[in-house]
Amino acid sequence: MTSDAISRSTALDALFNPSSVAVVGASADASKTGGRPVAYLQKHGFSGAIWPINPKAAEIAGLKSYAAVDDLPAAPDAAIVLLGAERAHLAVRDLARRGTKLAIVLASGFGEAGEAGMARQQQLREAAGGMRLLGPNTIGALDLHSRIVLSASGALEGDDLPAGGISLASQSGGILGALLSRGAARGIGFAKLASTGNEIDLDLADLIAHYTADADTRVISVYAEGIRSVEKFRTAALAARDAGKPVVVFKVGRSEFGARAAVSHTGAMAGEDRVYDALFRQCGVIRAESFSDLLDIPAMLASGRRMAGRRVAVLTSTGGAGSLVADACGMAGLDVPLLDEATAAKLSGLLQAEEPMTGNPVDVTLAGVKPEIMTAATEALLASDRVDGVVVVVGSSALAQPEIAVEAIRNGAARSGKPIVAYVSPEAPHILRRLNLQGIPAFTAPETCAVALTAAQPLAPAGQVSTAPLPAAPEVRSGTLNEAESRDLFAHFGLTGAAQRIVQGEAEAEAAARALGGKVVLKVLSQAIAHKSDVGGVKVGLTTEDIGPALTAMRAHLEAQSLPRPEGFLVQKMLSGGIEFILGFRRDPQLGPLVLLGAGGVMAEVMGDSAIRLLPLGEADARDMVRELRLSKLLDGYRGGPRHDVEALIQAILSLARMGEAMGERLLEAEINPLFVLPEGEGVAAADGLVVTA
Repeated sequence: MTSDAISRSTALDALFNPSSVAVVGASADASKTGGRPVAYLQKHGFSGAIWPINPKAAEIAGLKSYAAVDDLPAAPDAAIVLLGAERAHLAVRDLARRGTKLAIVLASGFGEAGEAGMARQQQLREAAGGMRLLGPNTIGALDLHSRIVLSASGALEGDDLPAGGISLASQSGGILGALLSRGAARGIGFAKLASTGNEIDLDLADLIAHYTADADTRVISVYAEGIRSVEKFRTAALAARDAGKPVVVFKVGRSEFGARAAVSHTGAMAGEDRVYDALFRQCGVIRAESFSDLLDIPAMLASGRRMAGRRVAVLTSTGGAGSLVADACGMAGLDVPLLDEATAAKLSGLLQAEEPMTGNPVDVTLAGVKPEIMTAATEALLASDRVDGVVVVVGSSALAQPEIAVEAIRNGAARSGKPIVAYVSPEAPHILRRLNLQGIPAFTAPETCAVALTAAQPLAPAGQVSTAPLPAAPEVRSGTLNEAESRDLFAHFGLTGAAQRIVQGEAEAEAAARALGGKVVLKVLSQAIAHKSDVGGVKVGLTTEDIGPALTAMRAHLEAQSLPRPEGFLVQKMLSGGIEFILGFRRDPQLGPLVLLGAGGVMAEVMGDSAIRLLPLGEADARDMVRELRLSKLLDGYRGGPRHDVEALIQAILSLARMGEAMGERLLEAEINPLFVLPEGEGVAAADGLVVTA
């Protein structure tokens, strides 16, 4: 874009609130894709000017048709370009020259279509000049509150598209249409929707930022195939979080093997999808585990009700369905506790029970499904100090009189701000829709009720990133450093290790073992051997007497494998009394630098116990990494064992992060495995090190 480019905010205002719209390549046949945008603008009540452009038609849908962009009465705020990939840039050039703020390019055949497509995409970008672009390969954008639909999506054929508080940013146009139509069928309303396609200009982060400032938006849904700019996405997501607007993301491609060829264990353990998990966690984003969650979770959050804790009460008129919900909540980590005495007494009086009703789920079957009973029971559960959210089961008895179930739940919820959801047990889409339209999130699976209430938990505040100045990075050679060089680099950033000596032969090894005292470890020293244990390059528990023969045997074993001649050997004091971790750094090609902490030693990859954070990170991030690990239980003195130095481990994580930031693009991979976390007050010690530089 040129320096005088239209601002993103101005362009997005034009996208969602244009006073005039040009449709380049409009067709007089409303059944064709080229005829849909004009037809949909009229159908859904757009009150601004619509200017079709088609040199072969004098009139389209009762509107004057123009032969070219230059013939328009004024510069349109926004334009929909329906021309094919070979000609779209011509319309874009004319629109930009005329002063249009934003153009929506629907055609495919650009960056996704190989080398020729990339050339066309570059041509399109150059043609736009300072005008903003949505797409190409997009289905357009909609604002259901203002009834502005700049789109060719067939989902707009529907007459009843409820407006609501969910705004969608999708890289796929087809997904936009799918969610819009599914939401309409279930009574779930959207505010704004847009697909970004190839993101030649405007992207997901731009839409998230715009939705954050939008008065109609309460929740932001995102369908992502990839993130173009991590920093831009992080900034937008954190701003949405600070504004109290949850961001829910479904990231497609979870099954891909994202661990690219790497030298370190860290590279193998930090696969692409796990790095996205880290990004979303650090941004306060809720990750949708399934596609259906991308509609269900926002439907819950759009109600504005949040769980203060994890305690759920279940109200049911059918015992089996109530048990299903309770079980699903338990599996999701929610608590379904016995009721407190005061609430139990209220329910007993209401249901005329002889004994206090402390059980949960609360079954009202014997009292009959009467609206006044359902309402009062709902109110009683929501009023309890020991209940954070309520699930009401709508059973088959509601099929005859659905208004009883709907009104009872709505009236019960009116006196509380706690979350309440409905599990509609029978196949009853009309009841489901009525509940959602009344602002009661309603679902057809007990598991979904649990997912929705879990997502309604309050988010922890975002961690603060350190602003302390970074230490200067020393000069290091390129490629894979040997362990001694790696250890020196780690020590420069405060990550010290076990005492060691570099030796060349048996006599030096014996002298080093004697000087270090106690048991020692013998290692081959070679920049060509990254994983020494794999080739027999590590011997542990050696003494002064047996280190010489061990070195002789190790040298012979390495020679027998035709490995490069080592640069020497390391004799290292053997550590004991610590817990082994792996602490690593990796530069992900797509998402950037990251730090990994996990269970260490030779079983690091097998254990699968690790946590990842992207740089930059702060102390709160480092603490969360430690808490995520199953191994962290051992640090706190598991079953009477000694407590270990957690604070030193947190500082080690931060030190490696500072090393990554200070070295910048020069650092590709770095790893300490194992990093011994010693008993409380004794710190941590690096027992092995690996660094790969650019």
